Amino acid sequence: MIKPGPGILLIADPFLKDPNFLRTVVFLCEHKTEGSFGFVLNRQYENTLGEIIPELENNNIPVFYGGPVQMDSIHFLHQYPETIPGSQEVMKGIYWGGDFDMVVDLLKNDKLDPAKIRFYIGYSGWSEGQLSQEMDEKTWLTVKATRKIVFHKDAKEIWKDSLKQLGGDYEIMVNFPIDPQLN
Repeated sequence: MIKPGPGILLIADPFLKDPNFLRTVVFLCEHKTEGSFGFVLNRQYENTLGEIIPELENNNIPVFYGGPVQMDSIHFLHQYPETIPGSQEVMKGIYWGGDFDMVVDLLKNDKLDPAKIRFYIGYSGWSEGQLSQEMDEKTWLTVKATRKIVFHKDAKEIWKDSLKQLGGDYEIMVNFPIDPQLN
């Protein structure tokens, strides 16, 4: 397993029963001694961006549930470092945050490709030592992220496609039932 860090995917173990992270894939943006944070990539939120941001009322870009922390905040990952000032590079070709007002203007004027930007309500966070403990408990599998996974066309396939990246026995896990006792 790869150690957690920016640009690493945390793939929920097939038998993890925590409802916040059941069959999820989290893209880690930061991993420091004092804590870690990232975004759940594969759980679509019930509202579109236009339903959340009044200035974008006709915009149907999907929004994703980033995690259970600060559900009153909106975050975004993108591939526009030159266009969106203030963004931080998480890994080659993937950036987090930046000037949100600029993003709204760019979207209003159809200057951003929706396939190259993702929006999240809330985020996933771990306090000091918490993620390390979860790694020791085998809660998460890890693999290096790719733009194809982070900006996947079909969120429902992200967990399976992430496991397939691990290869070998992990590919078999994509078909495991959530509760093997029900099999």
